[in-house]
Amino acid sequence: MVARRLGLAQALGSQRPGKLALWQVFARLMDQGSRLSAVRLAESHAAADLLGLDPFHEEHLYQNLAWLAQHQEAIEQRLFRRSYGDAAPQLFLYDVTSSYLEGVNNVLAAFGYNRDGKKGKQQLVIGLLTGPEGAPVAVRVFAGNTSDPKTVTEQIRTLAQGFGVGKVTLVGDRGMLKLPQLQALKEHEFHYITAITKAQIRQLLKTGAFQMHLFESELAEVVIDNTRYILRRNPQRVSELAANRQNKLSALKLRMSDKQRYLDEHPRAHPEIARNRLVDYAKLLKIDQWAKVTLSERTLALEIDPEAWARETQLDGCYVIKSEVPGDTATAAAIHQRYKDLAQVEGAFRTFKSGHLEIRPTFVQTEASPRGHVFAVMLAYLLERELAHYWRHLDTTVSEALDELGSVRGIELAIANVTCQKVPQPTGLNQELLAAAQVKLPDTLPLRKTHVATRKKTVK
Repeated sequence: MVARRLGLAQALGSQRPGKLALWQVFARLMDQGSRLSAVRLAESHAAADLLGLDPFHEEHLYQNLAWLAQHQEAIEQRLFRRSYGDAAPQLFLYDVTSSYLEGVNNVLAAFGYNRDGKKGKQQLVIGLLTGPEGAPVAVRVFAGNTSDPKTVTEQIRTLAQGFGVGKVTLVGDRGMLKLPQLQALKEHEFHYITAITKAQIRQLLKTGAFQMHLFESELAEVVIDNTRYILRRNPQRVSELAANRQNKLSALKLRMSDKQRYLDEHPRAHPEIARNRLVDYAKLLKIDQWAKVTLSERTLALEIDPEAWARETQLDGCYVIKSEVPGDTATAAAIHQRYKDLAQVEGAFRTFKSGHLEIRPTFVQTEASPRGHVFAVMLAYLLERELAHYWRHLDTTVSEALDELGSVRGIELAIANVTCQKVPQPTGLNQELLAAAQVKLPDTLPLRKTHVATRKKTVK
């Protein structure tokens, strides 16, 4: 019922592939497992009966991933029209992440900038486009070695051709919107909001376009050739970086103390070796530019280079947002807030990757399968957002609430030659959850006893 209210069931369609896709979305919400586990879940929850499906096994679900990938753009467009109608938003948020793969056989698998901390694992790159409120409108999967800027053109095409929007503003993280991407946005009369890198900030400071005192204001704005730069220093980030450096420095001092004790106790030990190992440790901690390990005869010491320290800490907490949105359209504060809204996409990725929906690791092999898999996760996230909205006043997460609702079990009744499933009336938290989601359970459900089965060998 919630999926229908959201327009998800209608966007997928009432034919068998659409119903299988809807089950894949439900299964991702209920149990973040493989296609095999989705089949087992369907058997235990009578999914085929409830959705009006003929028997299926995991091979059908893998084939359905290809169907999802093939029809993805049409489904996204239906959901977009359902969400926004004729009032398309004027602002979209975009960010990129990666997800590692198990195995090396997927055609999109490649080594690239790894955000998962999984060394030696090939990966996929995922680009997520959302509306201004953070609700996904499109997701794309790229080869694992695709750089962030190279994913942007596809999103511009999706907005301009797929959704038919015009004169919108795309918000992207620093380093993503470079000259070719900005030119592509200009060709479609799109605006942008992004941020510049620390190296670019230093260059603008060097040329005199920026002055350090501007970062001390709540928000400062500098306009250069019709491009607006909004400058700010985040005090909380300053404190975090200072604490992080202090922790690293303390770790180096502790190791130095251990090395010095060893040298004192072992007169034949080589002090140069101890110093070199400390230098390597400082490099590992990335503090070697300003924390220098010295050696005088057999005594180790630590010196802080004041000039290097000043360069290191100069831009702590500083960031610069760049945009060419006209001043009479948006204030500096509004542009700043729109850029900070990218945190909503980052939150979606956390749910996608390591939160409730757990997109990784991915085992599928064909090109269509990861595209369908990621799209199914995006649709599940839309549904999760909707449920989280309904249950926002209850002391429970979506995952906990779904587990609780799983305790509602039907009772099979057979009267004469008619078999049905009696649905008990929910009580307690289950009743609150269903009421908040505006869902009323029927008294009985038809029982076709459609069995699903698994196969021992599956070609993916």
